[in-house]
Amino acid sequence: MTTPSTRAAAESQRGEAAQGLAPEHPLVAGRTSRSRLITAYSGRRPDVLPVWFMRQAGRSLPEYRELRVGTNMLDACLDPALASEITLQPVRRHHVDAAIFFSDIVVPLKLAGVDIDIVPGKGPVLGTPVRTAADVAALPTLDMDALAPVSEGVRQTIAGLAGLEPQAAAPVESASADSAVGDVPLIGFAGAPFTLAAYLVEGGPSKDHIRARTLMHADPDAWHALMTWAADITGSFLRAQVLAGASAAQLFDSWAGALSLDDYTRHVAPASARALSHVRDLTYPDPERAADPVSATPVQRNVPIVHFGVGTGELLRAMHDIGTDVIGVDYRVPLDEASRRLGNIVPLQGNIDPAFLGAPWPIVEAHVREVVERGRNAPSHVVNLGHGVPPETDPSVLTRIVELVHGLGS
Repeated sequence: MTTPSTRAAAESQRGEAAQGLAPEHPLVAGRTSRSRLITAYSGRRPDVLPVWFMRQAGRSLPEYRELRVGTNMLDACLDPALASEITLQPVRRHHVDAAIFFSDIVVPLKLAGVDIDIVPGKGPVLGTPVRTAADVAALPTLDMDALAPVSEGVRQTIAGLAGLEPQAAAPVESASADSAVGDVPLIGFAGAPFTLAAYLVEGGPSKDHIRARTLMHADPDAWHALMTWAADITGSFLRAQVLAGASAAQLFDSWAGALSLDDYTRHVAPASARALSHVRDLTYPDPERAADPVSATPVQRNVPIVHFGVGTGELLRAMHDIGTDVIGVDYRVPLDEASRRLGNIVPLQGNIDPAFLGAPWPIVEAHVREVVERGRNAPSHVVNLGHGVPPETDPSVLTRIVELVHGLGS
């Protein structure tokens, strides 16, 4: 679990005391605090195993492709109504236990004024790469008002989730008999500082991120400044989503697998901790624990934080140590082994291999059952993919996986 010293260090970086969420926030209002997802993220097993999929909102859905005609990716992300509708589509179709906000990790860069676009078939591309100390010093400052479309998109999504058929609440011994069943929770997400820095330095996607790793060692001061900038930009993006109503926060480090453990620990982890400090102070009343008997003050929990990386099997413990509650595991490391590396005390998320989604159903089913069985070694488990949904995936396969997982129990 996150150590007090790690949390204190993260909070001190922002100089902020812990604060609660607004009374109408779904966690505070009790609409998501006992959901299957939040229960599992809190380290307890609900009656039904929760499941959602990375990139569940996207090109695998015909309704998504129809909606996106004539609209580029970043424009879609910054249209609140469109982003909300895309976020809701897989929840309606698959009956997953969580929505994840439709956006992109480079959105905060775009909103800050960085010349970046998402090129179809290639990914994020920079107009001018950031490769020197002078380039880093010239990076723009994010105006917090620029995040308004993101916040509004989240608010519209929360309203839409409230209108969907609710899931059953997880059984909680301390819950009152009249507890509401609650809404499907929304997950906010952001890119980790290293992944954003890699795009900035490389100028676009890269196989080995050699320029970024070279800057890390050749000019440590410039690298530190770049990572600090990226941490605050992406942390602000994540915070805006949580304040607007997201019930959990997930940090994606798509390219951290290119790093050695030493490089990650020394040159990357501090910035990731800084990014998460932007949401670590946000709290809500713990539905599991009664108010303090002396002060009558409700016991507070932090909004659950998930950290996921690609090819990061050797970094799992270090990724947890930055201040995360849940670790997402890609398909390369079995969940029982991942749990062992984390001391069997950390809730896990994952890790169906996306390559199986195109196989005959008996093979898919056997693989999912194995993932669930290996996940029993962790204190709790949220079933997910070990990476994103491939565009060519038959959506009915995802629906069948949800039905299978829900039928397996906790």
